[in-house]
Formats: sequence, C-alpha cells, structure tokens
Amino acid sequence: MRRVLKNINGDRTIWAIIALLAIFSFLPVYSASTNLVGVVGKGTTLGYLLKHAMLLILGFVIIYATHKIPYRYFSGLSVLLVPLVLVLLAYTLFQGKTISGVNASRWINIPFVGIGFQTSTLASVVVMMYTARYLARNRKNKIRFKDSILQLWIPVGLVLALILPANFSTTAIIFVMVLFLAFLGGYPLKFIGTILGIGVLVFAIFILSAKAFPDTFKNSRINTWASRVENFSNADEDANYQAEKAKLAIATGEIQGKGPGKSVQKNFLPQSSSDFIYAIIVEEFGLIGGFSLMILYLGLLFRIVIVATKTETIFGMLLVLGVGIPIIFQALINMAVAVGLFPVTGQPLPLISTGGTSIWMTCLAIGIVLSVSVAREEKIKAQKKKNDDNPLSILHETIG
Repeated sequence: MRRVLKNINGDRTIWAIIALLAIFSFLPVYSASTNLVGVVGKGTTLGYLLKHAMLLILGFVIIYATHKIPYRYFSGLSVLLVPLVLVLLAYTLFQGKTISGVNASRWINIPFVGIGFQTSTLASVVVMMYTARYLARNRKNKIRFKDSILQLWIPVGLVLALILPANFSTTAIIFVMVLFLAFLGGYPLKFIGTILGIGVLVFAIFILSAKAFPDTFKNSRINTWASRVENFSNADEDANYQAEKAKLAIATGEIQGKGPGKSVQKNFLPQSSSDFIYAIIVEEFGLIGGFSLMILYLGLLFRIVIVATKTETIFGMLLVLGVGIPIIFQALINMAVAVGLFPVTGQPLPLISTGGTSIWMTCLAIGIVLSVSVAREEKIKAQKKKNDDNPLSILHETIG
C-alpha cells in the first residue's frame, strides 16, 4: 500500500476531493438502494453497496493507470479511438436493447461480465480529447472553415448523430462543451455561431423526420423528451411525479437533514440512487450537506482550472479543460434537476450516483487531468535537480 501511495503523483488536492466524493457516496447509495430492494424487489442493500465499492475501486485503478500515461499520448490516442467509438455507438444504437420493456438502446452488455456499458460516456471523453488535439495543432494557423469541417466537425458530428436518437441530454452537453472548448481554443467566433446554427437546424430536421416517420426511428426517445419538457412546464403534480418527490425530499431535509439512512422519499423516487440521489442527500444531510457537496465540485473545478493555467502547452491546457469541466457541468445539471430548475435529463451525479460507466469515465477524465499535472511536477523536479547539480546556474539566472 505504501508503495502505491508513494507512486501517486499529480495534484494532491484533486486526489483528496475525488477520495472525499467516493467515500461520501457510500452513505446515500446504501440508503437509496433500499428503494431497489423494497420496491423493485431486486438484490440486497449490502449487495448494492459492495457493487458500488467494486466500481469505485476499479475507478481508482483507472485513475492511477491513466495518470501514469504521459498526456501527449492522448493526442494520437484520440485519433485512434474516434473510429472505435463510432463503431460502438452504431452497434449500441441499432442493437435495440430493451430493459423491462423500456427502450435502453444507450447500453450494451460487456461479454462474459454481465455489466452494462453506456458507450456515449466514453464518446464524450474521446470527443473532447479529439477537439483539444485539433485546436492545439491549429492554434498558430489561420483556421479555414472548410478545412475545419472536414478535420473537426464531421467526426464530432457523426459521434453526436449516433448518440442523439437515444440520448438527447448527453448529445446537448457534448455539443455545448465542444463549442465552449472551441471558444477557449481560439476558434473564430463567427464559425462557432455557424456551427451552432447548423446544429440547431439538424436537430429540428431530426425531430420533424422522427415525427413524420416514426417507424424509421424506432430507437429514438423523442416522446420521452417531449413529455419531460411538457411535464416541466405543467403545474400538475401527477405529471411531475419525480420532480415533485425530489423537491419534497429537499424541503423536508431543512438545514441539518433527517440523518443518514432516514430519507422517506427514497421509497417513492424511482431513480433515488442515480438521477435523483442529490435530493436524497439533501433530505438526509440537509442544506449543509447539499452545499458542502456543491463546494467539493466547485473546488474540483478550481483545481482543474489551476492545472490548466499552469500547463505550458496549448494541448495540455485544452485537454484538461475539455475533459474536466464537463464533470462539473454534469454535476450542476443533476443538482438543477433535483431542485426543479431543469427538466429531468437522466444525468447522474459524478462519483456519487450508482452506475459503473459514469464512474469509470469520470475516473478516466480525472486521470487525464492528473496526467497533465504530473508532467508539470516532473518538469519542476527536473529543473530543481539541474539547479542542485549545478549551483552556478542559479547565480547566472539571478544575474541575468
């Protein structure tokens, strides 16, 4: 164990925040899993807790392994992974999987393991890596819109097109994050506006086509999206069952909360251990717990920005922001849904909600961020060693 800890490098504050989030997640997951046991009648609370523990352990293995990879390798790796992601997304979309009669074409099963894998979460990390690579390589060049369409937007557009029919919220998040990263990377603002317009137009055409030819888009979840938006603007409590129960959980939590495991609404919220786990957290730990959790995510955002600003390469900076900021963005969306600011999106709370794919891909992104911070640490150590070996260099630098 000491050997492992000795080999943990990178931003220690990020390691600490991730560890705190992971440790804290056991309490709400254990509490909310009683819904699955008592209402759905599947498994045991201890079984769900052990499964969550195993997913987190594997997640930290992913962080550890990823942060040991020099971040410059992620540039070429993104090019190799885009075709693989396209194949996985196409298979996921057209295999037409259902769970309990509900469309679940966002998932595939990992052979011989029996674990579901949501390919869109892998795609989101790969797309951000690929976008960072393109922007970094063209930072000093005059970007021509025609060239960027072929090199950047067609690969990104194909990925988004394969995710969209089954998962609009993830598609929207990736699209917004890619545009945001393009803005940070110096991509011309007028081109960003053009891409935004094209994206809105393509989405409108997709909606109209799916409505006109429903048999052609059997795996699309348009009716689900429409009902969520309609329910969000509907004052009828029956139409907003999940949202109302979430707000009730938050309201009854008050300042200090009811205490760990004492949530009442977990027995009524269908997604109490995933999409609406933040509501259960506030009910059991109060506004104090809810704000503390928010501060942890904002602290993670702060450290991600610090790592990005201290990185000496454009690719490193864009890579950190590209894979790191979506984690915070997703967390804020999950919280906003729980308090009734957004319609139901189905986005989990990173590192807190149950679900292996979300945990693993969040850990992959964190590992990439840490890989960039490791590179700076190694450069500082190398410079320090050089100065120690040659004391006169300090004098020369001072005189110079």
